[in-house]
Amino acid sequence: MPQVPILMPQLGESIAEATIMRLLVQPGDEVQADQEVIEVETNKAVMGVTVSCSGKVTSFAVAEGETVAVGAVIGIIEATQEEVERSGATPLGEGEVPAAPAPVTSSVGSDGAHFATEGEYREGSSRSIETGSRGLPVPVGIRGAHYLSPRIRSRMDELNITEADLAYVTGSGAGGRITIEDFENFLDYVDGWPSRPVSPMRRSVASSMQRTWRRPIASAGRPIYMAPIILHRRNHPRKPGITLYFLRALAIALAQAPECAGYMVGGRILTPRRIDLGVAVQVADGVMVPVMRNVDEYTLDELIDEYNKIVTQARDRKLDAAYIGGGIATVSNFGGFGLTFASPMPLPSESLILGVGAVVKTPVWSEEVECFIPVEKANIVASFDHRVVDGGDIGRLMQKIAYYLEHPELL
Repeated sequence: MPQVPILMPQLGESIAEATIMRLLVQPGDEVQADQEVIEVETNKAVMGVTVSCSGKVTSFAVAEGETVAVGAVIGIIEATQEEVERSGATPLGEGEVPAAPAPVTSSVGSDGAHFATEGEYREGSSRSIETGSRGLPVPVGIRGAHYLSPRIRSRMDELNITEADLAYVTGSGAGGRITIEDFENFLDYVDGWPSRPVSPMRRSVASSMQRTWRRPIASAGRPIYMAPIILHRRNHPRKPGITLYFLRALAIALAQAPECAGYMVGGRILTPRRIDLGVAVQVADGVMVPVMRNVDEYTLDELIDEYNKIVTQARDRKLDAAYIGGGIATVSNFGGFGLTFASPMPLPSESLILGVGAVVKTPVWSEEVECFIPVEKANIVASFDHRVVDGGDIGRLMQKIAYYLEHPELL
């Protein structure tokens, strides 16, 4: 009977690998076409791998915990000739034996993100070095420490260590350069410290932040009055999420000034074609950013169901592919953690993020009653690529945002 391979699918535009989380069936089980047989974790979400035809699973070439590249054969299904013809599946050639997929040690996605491997071993030692992701990092140490000899870089490549991982190292060489002795002493120093493996989510966050830091990111903030939003939400029968108010206000403001979310490429600044906005959702060991499409074209009421859906999916780490990537800006409500001010960092593919602080009661002088009265305020903070826009542009954008937030009936 024909042997049909189960392949690791392309689970997203920039996804080059996935980690096997759970085998949902066992060898010998009968499965149906499009049935999920393996649960995998990418750097974006937990997803299911389906089979292309009905038949019997004869074997799996992977085990839970392995990281496998896209396109690798991860299992075999035995199917009838009729089922192969019906489904259009491509069986293995006669006598062909699929090679077992090799665990991924490092990979480069289509967006240029490099991921380091958990558990890479230092030559001649039984200890592993758990590091961040590859990529251009922040500069190392003091004056002159940016120079790393070929010998050190070779050792770094062996261990998947980046320059950012060496920020703790003080160079003893000329001009503050890090010598090979400094490097080896550092490895000895951290050997035996309590540690944990770097999860795919954490590697993704590390890679994104390192790539973002290549640009001159600036932040600007201002307070807004929250009483109108609080009152509007209290009287609304469906109680929209607070963050949704900020998403909608940002969308309207960006529709009027899309250049504030522009992106610089060479000698051009690209202007967004659509107002697709992300919302930062805290998950285990990281952050997910589902994206809502054309937010400026729908009212607050029309967005409630979609907003609730994507936040729930993000917290469960099972986002629909339609909500992954392609945003032009993001809203991050760090006020939910009691923070009144922070400097959020935009994603590498975006040049703007709006942060929202916690609501606090602040005494404000009232000329009418000639005394201080408590007023509910929250800080909003915009972090932006200063190559694209200046403080004045962001100031005007935030004035628009504040106006709509203080008049929520317009949302």
